Amino acid sequence: MVKRVINSVGLVLKRDQPDAVVVAHKLVRHMRTRQHSVLCESEVAAEVGGEAVPRQLIADRADLIIVLGGDGTLLGVSRLAAARETPILGINLGGLGFLTEVAIDEALPALDRVLQGDYEVDRRITLELTVERSSTDARRKDRFIAVNDVVLNRGPLGRMLNLEVKAGGQPFCTYKADGLIIATPTGSTAYALSAGGPIVYPTLGVVVLAPICPHTLSNRPVVLPDSFEIEIAVRASDHDATLIADGQESSMVGTEDTIRVRRGHHAVALVRSEHPYFEIWRNKLHWG
Repeated sequence: MVKRVINSVGLVLKRDQPDAVVVAHKLVRHMRTRQHSVLCESEVAAEVGGEAVPRQLIADRADLIIVLGGDGTLLGVSRLAAARETPILGINLGGLGFLTEVAIDEALPALDRVLQGDYEVDRRITLELTVERSSTDARRKDRFIAVNDVVLNRGPLGRMLNLEVKAGGQPFCTYKADGLIIATPTGSTAYALSAGGPIVYPTLGVVVLAPICPHTLSNRPVVLPDSFEIEIAVRASDHDATLIADGQESSMVGTEDTIRVRRGHHAVALVRSEHPYFEIWRNKLHWG
């Protein structure tokens, strides 16, 4: 990835974090002394300064985006910024995160390195998912981008799902389960991990399929090449399901609908911290 010249910096805060505004003030003053323009959402701009713009315009205009918050805040920004592959610097306000890897006391040195061009990025794959509706509503399609995972959950009646899955155009598996998780390597440490899935090195080109509470004990999580398109159909007349992208966007899925999940055309460019992946895993997972 070619490093871009950084003129404008977007700043996105998780505003219910007590330290967010304090840290944001320091960062804005720091960037202004170096003649960088700062783009913020309206409420943030009123408190810390900077040009007030909607979050989507931050993703469209910024040469660098700084996220002050947790992994959930960063996921929401990542989906908006993926098309331009804008570098994202995640600063965690409570310690190291899997995605927001920079701690508060490391924020200014990390920012200086990035502004000087002394940084590397990890290009994390995304998933593009499409819900193709039945023939009676064939023109309607719901489309989402996911950085962590796509989750198909059982409907409000709580009945077990019957899911027919194809991978790479070939019949793969019929799951009888509470749901199914399709995760990127980035998302392998999220919901998929709690469903018994493996931890995958973040830069590998694979996806994880992890059934949620499968009825058949031999239905174990599997790792497949990210070149495979995953096709899913819900096979039971009274078993409507909910499809959720990154835990933040959702769509209802019926038995006449087809879900297609493929590797996204764009990646998320995360600024790499000075903490190796294994250090982050040890700290977050309490490996000693």
